[in-house]
Amino acid sequence: MGTENPGYPRPTASPFASAPPSVMPQQSGGPGGGSETTSFTPFPSSIPQNIRPQASGPPLGPQIGGMRPVPPFAAPNIMPSPASVPPFGSQMSVTRPPPPSMSSPPTAYAPPVAGPFQRVPTPPFPTTQIPPPVPPVGRPPTQALPGQMSPPPVSFHPQQQVPPVPMGSSPQSITSGPPGANPAQTAADLQSFAPRPGFQQSFPSVSSYSGGASIQPSAPFRFSNAVPPAPPTTFPSPASQGTVLAPPTTVSSYPPHQGGFAQPPTLVAQQNIHPGYAPPISNAQGLVEDFSSLSLASVPGSLEPGLDHKSFPRPLDGDVEPISFAEMYPMNCPSRYLRLTTNAIPNSQSLASRWHLTLGAVVCPLAETPVGEEEVPLLDFGSMGIIRCRRCRTYVNPYVTFTDSGRKWRCNICALLNDVPGEYFSHLDGSGGRMDLNHRPELTTGSVEFIAPTEYMVRPPMPPIYFFLIDVSISASRSGMLEVVAETIKSCLDKLPGYPRTQIGFITYDSTIHFYNMKCSLSQPQMMVVSDLDDIFVPLPDDLLVNLSESKSVVEAFLDSLPVMFQDNVNMESAFGPALKAAFMVMNQLGGKLLIFQNTLPSLGVGRLKLRGDDPRVYGTDKEYSLRIPEDPFYKQMAADCTKFQIGVNVYAFSDKYTDIASLGTLAKYTGGQVYYYPGFQSSVHGDKLRHELARDLTRETAWEAVMRIRCGKGIRFTTYHGNFMLRSTDLLALPAVDCDKAYAMQLSLEETLLTTQTVYFQVALLYTASCGERRIRVHTAAAPVVADLGEMYRQADTGSIVSVFTRLAIEKTLSSKLDDARNAVQQRVVKALREYRNLHAVQHRLGSRLIYPESLKFLPLYAMALCKSTPLQAAQVDASLDERSAAGFTMMALPVKKLLKLLYPNLFRVDEWLLKPSVGQDDVEDVLKKRLPLAAESLDSRGLYIYDDGFRFVLWFGRMLSPDVSKNLLGADFAAELSRVMNLQEQENGMSKKLMRLIKKMRESDPSYHQMCHLVRQGEQPREGFLLLRNLIEDPMGGSTGYVDWIMQLHRHVQQNS
Repeated sequence: MGTENPGYPRPTASPFASAPPSVMPQQSGGPGGGSETTSFTPFPSSIPQNIRPQASGPPLGPQIGGMRPVPPFAAPNIMPSPASVPPFGSQMSVTRPPPPSMSSPPTAYAPPVAGPFQRVPTPPFPTTQIPPPVPPVGRPPTQALPGQMSPPPVSFHPQQQVPPVPMGSSPQSITSGPPGANPAQTAADLQSFAPRPGFQQSFPSVSSYSGGASIQPSAPFRFSNAVPPAPPTTFPSPASQGTVLAPPTTVSSYPPHQGGFAQPPTLVAQQNIHPGYAPPISNAQGLVEDFSSLSLASVPGSLEPGLDHKSFPRPLDGDVEPISFAEMYPMNCPSRYLRLTTNAIPNSQSLASRWHLTLGAVVCPLAETPVGEEEVPLLDFGSMGIIRCRRCRTYVNPYVTFTDSGRKWRCNICALLNDVPGEYFSHLDGSGGRMDLNHRPELTTGSVEFIAPTEYMVRPPMPPIYFFLIDVSISASRSGMLEVVAETIKSCLDKLPGYPRTQIGFITYDSTIHFYNMKCSLSQPQMMVVSDLDDIFVPLPDDLLVNLSESKSVVEAFLDSLPVMFQDNVNMESAFGPALKAAFMVMNQLGGKLLIFQNTLPSLGVGRLKLRGDDPRVYGTDKEYSLRIPEDPFYKQMAADCTKFQIGVNVYAFSDKYTDIASLGTLAKYTGGQVYYYPGFQSSVHGDKLRHELARDLTRETAWEAVMRIRCGKGIRFTTYHGNFMLRSTDLLALPAVDCDKAYAMQLSLEETLLTTQTVYFQVALLYTASCGERRIRVHTAAAPVVADLGEMYRQADTGSIVSVFTRLAIEKTLSSKLDDARNAVQQRVVKALREYRNLHAVQHRLGSRLIYPESLKFLPLYAMALCKSTPLQAAQVDASLDERSAAGFTMMALPVKKLLKLLYPNLFRVDEWLLKPSVGQDDVEDVLKKRLPLAAESLDSRGLYIYDDGFRFVLWFGRMLSPDVSKNLLGADFAAELSRVMNLQEQENGMSKKLMRLIKKMRESDPSYHQMCHLVRQGEQPREGFLLLRNLIEDPMGGSTGYVDWIMQLHRHVQQNS
């Protein structure tokens, strides 16, 4: 895969990107107009060329002063043109329609009108195309010599006043104008603040926070006199042609209330204008708010009269990704593979230190392709070899550029010129693009997969190997686990990937270890018992791991006899440690996937564990975290050995007693594996869940003996990684077995004080062996703009990605600190981010008692509260056992973004009304799934039937006053019984029951990663109702925890301190 070479030459400094971040933040989605603008404002760009701007609006920015339109990204097939470099002083003025209450001047162009105490540079207009505009009254025109930038004048004259805007009113109320007009500009667009001295730097991890809740006062603001130079040369791309339309605004699920959070203004961008540019703005538009807010009373703990808490933001539409960013960079890989925490990278360390939310990314390299979308293209370069940069080893991608008539290409990561191999050569067209561009997916698509040649192999590709280590003690037999596991494995034998190369093997254990010879010449497997646990050896090592296609009949015979073989076993001991060493000795020649089925606490031999956590006095002390880390270093050492020999481990734990998941889960954590936990397993209750999840584990496509590296441009690098893997070097993740259900988080840092590029690039490369035996490289490439404005970082924030990184950092903190410290760290980071955002707007706006936040982060406070209430972090030790906390932590560390957000804020639907309606076809199921309800007790009607879905289980809540006919149709003869005795929801012979089962099937199919088992509960059945549902209504205060309203008030009080 190549190695990183830090010795990149410094690219030519960009005068645009080198501007300090304290000059002037950009407008929210507006087009660019002047060379004095210093930051990116991404906006949609991939719109068909046949769309024209509406003629009724004002002119959308003709080229003025020699400035050419600049696309939001540089296409890889455009050759430089000296004529495209704008001269110093070039500026473009674009008028915007005035508010209805104000009259607009007749002139089509006007210079910026700054607010009071606003410092705005005014470069001279060129006189070759249009006459210079008349400066406003009270401000002398600025003179500058050619090629120089004079210090901007400071105007202290009174400016034109605008009508007052009521607090809490919608920003759209004063921005109406002719169709096609640009949106009103925001207050954050008028002034930017220099980095404040003494302000706390960015935090590489949650653990950098102290457990206290004290907030440091912020320093006073300083205004900057710096004037940025002219923008760098950027070349237009054919893909960026056409007028860009505004994306649709989000409609709230609740009716608007006075003081509720306002919707953001609609973004309208101008064709071919680079996001880093923005037009001059008028004083009238400068006071329009581009943030959302909640008007909270000044009295602590109370809500302002008339404010309905239903107006609080809730993610009832699920995960919402930044749409404008995807449209601005259409050649980026899909966001399901790579999501940045903010799609605007800070251009300096000082700016990054003010971004108190994490700066990083979430990667899911093998994410499933949605139905209807094309699969990742598979490319074979044959004897030519894969095209890579000879210095940084970046793979060819859509953002490389070709020069010298197609004979050389420039790496977008390190800017090195590379020779184009003769077999890969293509002539360039008139615009500088390759003539064969349409036949080169690697140059047009952000995600591709290469077939790797032999130099990418240190050994022949391994076959898919599945090895099963099964506990056969008394609890495993009596619970029915053995029977379910044997049946599921047998049913999946024909579906295992890699036929006919697939290999399989088994070891069972109790107080002794049982090996099985499954040589194809045998009619029945031979069982060999090893009782010496101190000196483990492997009998017949060549016949314990067999080819499935050759020994299938022997394997099937073994699986048929396994439950019967141990049905009378009364052995309660578990020699798990020695059995694990034996399995490692069998597998270490080739590697593979080891599936462990553990029912009891390991009690014999190496790795034996003892009961711990039964002392409540430990909770709340500094020793509390020791209960959540491995007790015996044996398991971490075994995990390291397994990773070295390409063995991935999945752990299935079943006991209702303490089994020390904290220690056993370590095997999965460091081998890229997964933990499945079934407390109190009984085959009659949990059998379907185990069958589905084990079958998916066995049959889903798996990448074997994989390593993953993420490359990024000069000046930035990924410093910390979080998830289930072993870090082989500083940036190389070892993944013995990886699949579509695994995601990894990482944090980014700036290595240089000031970035000199206008765009940064990221490339994820996963080198793995496919089940078919091919060595492949999956490559995901993405670009992001570099900005000089903190406000733009907030506008381009991705809540889902931020929450995913927060979750992993918080869970890791519980392994070294108290739970209180982990929860406080999450809260403090949210508070500091909201306070910094408030400081951006405190000068231009009367904020009063309002809690303000960017539209992109409106769900962040709720997700942060949900994280603090999640199983790994919730407060009272009585709410979750040690094993539950540990298992939930291992699971959440590996979840992709959408699955994690659903777990934190689950779905709640009312279904009784839909069940009573006559069915209109199969599509009416979607009508129910679109009507999500807030997770609060007031959403529940005692006359209704509700389904709670967190992705791992269903809870069906029957209201006390629900129609008996509905209950009888759904439950049959059990409709009047206590629902705790109803183990499973069975389909009845009536239309209503069939309709409900069709809905449940649809919900399970939408997320097949886990099987949601149905739990039935009737209103008032305690403690079952409280355990299954009420404690999961996270918006309500429960068990001493904070409710949503109190949480918002608590955040607001902390934000206002020293702000």
